[in-house]
Amino acid sequence: MTKCLICEHSLTIQSLSCEACQTTFNGGFKFPRLARLTLVHQQLAESLILHGGNLKEMAVSLDVSYPTLKKRLLELSQALIIEKEKDKQSIERILQSMESKSITAQEGIKLIREINGEL
Repeated sequence: MTKCLICEHSLTIQSLSCEACQTTFNGGFKFPRLARLTLVHQQLAESLILHGGNLKEMAVSLDVSYPTLKKRLLELSQALIIEKEKDKQSIERILQSMESKSITAQEGIKLIREINGEL
């Protein structure tokens, strides 16, 4: 679940914990880009990967026509572009905050690395 059930706004992760060592990390963590897609788009992306990019096999497996599959993949691509643009805007805001010294360079780099999925 990445959207609020009440208002549909994006949720953030407030806590992460390791079952093995019981370490807990608290803060505001962003979902990775693919996890922010709708469930339908996530399932389509998974199917694309599992079929090794073979669209003909994928269309048969999903019981849809090839043109329908192409349309759905275009919608998936557009959704990813939107998410990537949101991340780009977030990074721009972080860079501006670093420039105005409202956050430290170290904090900004950490936030940018989190957005880019490096943490």
